[in-house]
Amino acid sequence: MVKLNKIYTRTGDDGTTGLVDGSRRAKHDARVAAYGTADEANSAIGVARLHAEGADDAMLARIQNDLFDLGADLATPGEITGALRVTQAQVDRLEREIDAMNVDLEPLTSFILPGGSALAAQLHVARTVVRRAERIAVEANETDAIGELPIKYLNRLSDHLFVMARHCNDKGRADVLWVPGANREG
Repeated sequence: MVKLNKIYTRTGDDGTTGLVDGSRRAKHDARVAAYGTADEANSAIGVARLHAEGADDAMLARIQNDLFDLGADLATPGEITGALRVTQAQVDRLEREIDAMNVDLEPLTSFILPGGSALAAQLHVARTVVRRAERIAVEANETDAIGELPIKYLNRLSDHLFVMARHCNDKGRADVLWVPGANREG
């Protein structure tokens, strides 16, 4: 259980932050940037939830909780017994949800511009933040063993948010399609 009695500690005033193992890292460290960007994605999903209802809201609530698990995983370097880690079951759940939403979608005939409904537009914002978190996690993994599952989770989550945005746009019928070169003349 997390218990926060004091919000400021002053320990980060030197430009570092603490990881789960007690070590300190620069706030610009790729591992720290990865979990910070996952937190940013979580906030974007929180805004999207203002427009979501029912099953969509429930999926997003589960994802928000998963993103805290992911943050804990990314903030825990090395092998620590009992550390909270992302699991294959969380990735599998995303895949099942993607498959279920994808069944009724109109086929893609063009790239999609972020937009349509308010929920879909916000899901696209969250998707791009998740893609950034994934890029940073991949970068961090080159020098600091992040592991396969956090990266896999982020990759699948961006797919999930893309499919969900389409699903929320009247199952793809209200998607805003890219028209290549539409504005090149006059």
